[in-house]
Amino acid sequence: MLTVAVLISGTGSNLRALLEAAAEPGFPARVVVVGADREADGLAHAEAFGIPTFLVPFREHASREAWGEELDRQLRVWTPDLVVLSGLMRLLPASVVDAWSPRLINTHPAYLPEFPGAHGVRDALAAGVAQTGASVIVVDNGVDSGPILAQERVAVRADDTEHTLHERIKPVERRLLIDVVRAIADGELELAAASMS
Repeated sequence: MLTVAVLISGTGSNLRALLEAAAEPGFPARVVVVGADREADGLAHAEAFGIPTFLVPFREHASREAWGEELDRQLRVWTPDLVVLSGLMRLLPASVVDAWSPRLINTHPAYLPEFPGAHGVRDALAAGVAQTGASVIVVDNGVDSGPILAQERVAVRADDTEHTLHERIKPVERRLLIDVVRAIADGELELAAASMS
């Protein structure tokens, strides 16, 4: 059974989908802990499923590195096989990435390497493209530059706003994340091999 830690900053919609999938009989992974960098609404999902939580508030630390050290300490308590960034809106320090990658994955609302960064949906609209997408990647020390584990195209409609486009991307992100976690747990996806590609 693959053990998973999930890190969030916000509402945790991807987290909720993963918790629901993991609760299904036969799903080969389980979430063992959910952490956040602030008081996040998504922690309520963990509590609803009886999953322990921890908080490492960024603002309570003198630097990003100090915050990262505490985050790493909290994760090590649970020794997860995989760490999923699920809407964690903060770049991890290199020390944390180096400690956990390639067992550190993230979702992104664009078809990488197109539109990396915090505003992937807005950037796709501004570029006037006909398609964007969703991706699941291994986290490295770049910005959304790690090996791609799964991705899928999503059409951009003429009347799309940032909100409407993002709302259509989110279900694709959730499905891809669940598929990737399942494939890692089943041994169909080798993260060590993926990180070399």
